[in-house]
Parts: sequence; structure tokens; C-alpha cells
Amino acid sequence: MFNALFVQKRISTTLLTVALWILVLLYLFPLLWFLISSFKPATELFTYPLNFLPRDPTLANYASAIDRINLLRYFGNTAFAAMVTTLLTIIASATCGYALAKYDYKWLSVFFMCIIATTMLPTEVILVPTFQVITGLGLFNNIWGIIIPSINTATGIFMFRQFFISVPNDLIESARIDGAHEGRIFLRVMLPIAKPVIMTLAIFSLQWRWNDYIWPLLVLSNPRNFTIQIALRNIVGAETVDWALLLGASVISLIPLLLVFIAFQRYIMDSDVTSGIK
Repeated sequence: MFNALFVQKRISTTLLTVALWILVLLYLFPLLWFLISSFKPATELFTYPLNFLPRDPTLANYASAIDRINLLRYFGNTAFAAMVTTLLTIIASATCGYALAKYDYKWLSVFFMCIIATTMLPTEVILVPTFQVITGLGLFNNIWGIIIPSINTATGIFMFRQFFISVPNDLIESARIDGAHEGRIFLRVMLPIAKPVIMTLAIFSLQWRWNDYIWPLLVLSNPRNFTIQIALRNIVGAETVDWALLLGASVISLIPLLLVFIAFQRYIMDSDVTSGIK
């Protein structure tokens, strides 16, 4: 009886593992094809039959991307917008989330429901009024025109609120008894123990802003202010597409996000989220 149960469990585990590996390969195959194709000369991209591995590997696509479309400038614009927006998003989300979690006012609950309700609105609904506000402020074709509207996010506020709710009020009361004012409590007590949330939101925000396309396309008209996503779109011409150049530039554009995720992913899975409140 025991051997039969052991064999049945072993078979089910093996089948589940095989199914998961098949799923992983299905997800990885397009990504691997995309990455490997970036090392192929343009003449190999559409040859028949298709070859998974390049016959004559080359780095010319990457060199061409850096030289021809001035990726360094677009990288600088995108990095500035993404980092500044992320910093301001963390500050705004943390302060708002803390107030919603720890201050007992009825109107705050209504305010929080209004914030959450914005997640049900399609982005297209708010594009026109937001564009009118940005134009009225004189921020059209200005890098700050894509930063300011992206600061407040319902996701960030919700993340911080839910975390701060889990923090015992006794910790705050103890700090108040020791003479700490509200600003000091927030900066010295609450923010340090919210590091996993900060890092998680930072990764998400950097990804959102780095990949943002529609809003920068509407606000920015001067090529000197373009972000990396608009630059990649401009490679696609009306009649022809330089696929080799596009592949090389696309792979380069993914490197910063990959490095950020590798460096900070441990904070997402941090098991000591509540270690500071024990």
C-alpha cells in the first residue's frame, strides 16, 4: 500500500514537473528567438528555411543601433524620466498610504475608494483632460510633461496602505511617547520597515515608465526629447523596416530593466518584511 502511494505520488510529481518545463519553454522560445536573431545579419532574418542559430554571428546590429539612432541620448532621456518619476512616486505613495492606513477620518475612506476607482478607468479616458492640463501648464514638449502625470498611482498607494495597516499601532504610540513627531515617525520608523514595498514599487515604476509609449508620444514632439520607446517606433518606416537595426536596438533597450530586476528582485521575495516590528 505504501509503495503504491509512493509510486503514484512520484508519477504525479514527474508529470507536473514535465508540464511546468514545457510551459517554461513555450514562454522562453520567442524570447530566445528574439535575442538570437539580434546577432543575425539582415540577410539571414528571412531566409527559408529559417535557422534558429545564426550562421554568421555579428555585432553589427548593436553598433548600428548606437551610431544611427543616437541611443545614448534616448537612454538618458528615458533614464531621467524613469528615475525621477519613480522617486516621486515612492514619496507620494508612501505618504498617502501611511495617512490612509493610520489616520482615522471617515473622509479618508471615501478618498481611498475614489483612488481605487481610478483603476477601472481606461487610460484613453483621461488622456485628453491630462493633455489639456499639461498644455495649460506649458509642459508640452517638455520632459516634465511625462513625469508629473505619472507620479500618483493607485497601485503604489494601495501597496503602502496595505503594508502600513499590518504595522501595529503600538509601535507608533511608543514613538509618540518617546517624543517623536509625526514626520519623524514616518521617516525614521515607518519607511525603514517598508523597504520591501519601496523596492517592489521602484521596480514596477521603473518598468512602467521605461516601457511607456502612448503618453510620451503625445507630449514630446522634439526628437531631442524622445524616449527610447518612441525612438524604437521611429525605426519602423512607412514602407520598409530595418529589422536588423530594430532587433539590436530593442535588445539594448531591455538591458537596464534586466539589470534592475536582477539587482533588486530579492526585496520582492524578502521573507523578513515584518522583521522590524517584532
